[in-house]
Amino acid sequence: MTLTPAPDAAARLPGEASSVPPSSAASPFPSASPSLVLRVCCESGLTAVLLLGVVTGVRWLFAPDGYGGGGAAFAVLGAGVGALLAVLMLSAPGRRSGAHLNPAVTLALWRLGVFPGRDVLPYCLAQLGGSVAGTWLAAVVWGPVVARPPVGYAAVRPGPGWGEEAVVAAEAGALAASALMLAGLLARPVGRRLLPYAVGLVTALVIGLLGPLTGGSANPARQFGPALLAWEAGGTGPLLWAYVAGPVLGAVAGAVLGRRLDSQLGGQLDARLGDRPVSPRDT
Repeated sequence: MTLTPAPDAAARLPGEASSVPPSSAASPFPSASPSLVLRVCCESGLTAVLLLGVVTGVRWLFAPDGYGGGGAAFAVLGAGVGALLAVLMLSAPGRRSGAHLNPAVTLALWRLGVFPGRDVLPYCLAQLGGSVAGTWLAAVVWGPVVARPPVGYAAVRPGPGWGEEAVVAAEAGALAASALMLAGLLARPVGRRLLPYAVGLVTALVIGLLGPLTGGSANPARQFGPALLAWEAGGTGPLLWAYVAGPVLGAVAGAVLGRRLDSQLGGQLDARLGDRPVSPRDT
């Protein structure tokens, strides 16, 4: 999961003066933002790289010819995925698209008012498509072992005693907390600079702590590609709806709450962002 906003390409015409005073912005806004097509392509490619990394980590940490699983495996996987997310957010494609890599995060940013609503669907479709592509590429690279248990395309499954309702609640809680963190960091210049590292740390904690319990997905795109390929491989199909509904509900609820708290504290989010979405190049 990543938490960087992306630019609104239509928020200001090229060459038009910004209505945000220099003192209220974390850094100067660019005169023109990348096109939606370019941002969607970057978002899809980055999500594919993320899933390639996730499936690769699961393959070598949980397969019998790898580390073999165990409690420490989730901590190692979390640290690796968290570091990968930070690198993707700081990369040139990540700064162009905002590196959401998570449909729930895109919805949260929209509800926070820092991402245009008309771009939500293209971003979500790009993330889901990238999830399928990255999972398929990992299967090509690592061979049949990716499809067989216990790897199973790295599809997330809840641990013993965790029902669907409990999974939804845990996933929603993780995204609600992340959305609140996002609102707080975006309201301050130093917070925006620390955002990639904070996201990496939170992701590592979610996977390390929730991994043995709920699977620690916290990202519909994280589960979509693996679940789809596992289903097509002839399996019963891992749980999908809970890993979609939980993050989406939590992200929207957390964003709404964060917006209200920000208003009660003086509207620092509005003061920093002005009347247009922040560009990823300003983070």
